[in-house]
Amino acid sequence: MKKNLLFSVLALALLWVGWIIAYFAIGNAYILPSFWETLRAAGLLFARADFWAAFGNTFLRTLWAFLASFAVGVLCAVPARLFPRLRAFLAPVVSVLRTLPTMAVILILLLWTSPAAAPVVVVSLVLAPAVYSAALTALDGAGEEYGELAAAYGVSKKRLVLQMYLPLAAPALLSQAGAILSMGLKITVSAEVLASTYRSLGYMMQNAKLAVEMPELLALTLLAVLLGFLLEGACALISKKAVKRA
Repeated sequence: MKKNLLFSVLALALLWVGWIIAYFAIGNAYILPSFWETLRAAGLLFARADFWAAFGNTFLRTLWAFLASFAVGVLCAVPARLFPRLRAFLAPVVSVLRTLPTMAVILILLLWTSPAAAPVVVVSLVLAPAVYSAALTALDGAGEEYGELAAAYGVSKKRLVLQMYLPLAAPALLSQAGAILSMGLKITVSAEVLASTYRSLGYMMQNAKLAVEMPELLALTLLAVLLGFLLEGACALISKKAVKRA
């Protein structure tokens, strides 16, 4: 654990050194501001009420989209695990959803919904196939060891799902949840930029770009990345606790 932490700190230090080298190599603060200018801009953001409102709105959109996609993905994966024909039916549907161009979907959704709702819908559409695939893989792994034994003893499908498949698949699925949630945050911010969603991190990034406030733009980007790291870390911690309990 300590060695892993050391290497993580070393990676961050190398990124920081790379930033400093790039700053002096480019020599243009409008293209790449210094680390300290960006840090100062982040400090100024913390003192602004509109930043916290935007931060909260973006986080809630990401969370709602993740929960919706998680529910849909798991609810589709469970019957797909039990019924091969349903699995075959869902396979092309999932492939189509996975390959949908995000930008085109946002533009279409803006005709049907509001700029506040469009990011939630598009993120749900993007994350649902990822959750479905992760859940199906976890359920397949959970059923390999005990599936034939349960079938031999005539265990009902309901009991099979609730008492075997889901408990055994939960740790593996939770281990993927952090990466999926972090990806959802990235897509949410991108969708907010394209949809010009008011009071959001994406909207603030768009305004900073238009005003050529590069330190603020970079600070917002770094804070979004930091939020993604925190979300992944929280999911990893929950996954470890679930493994210990199992």
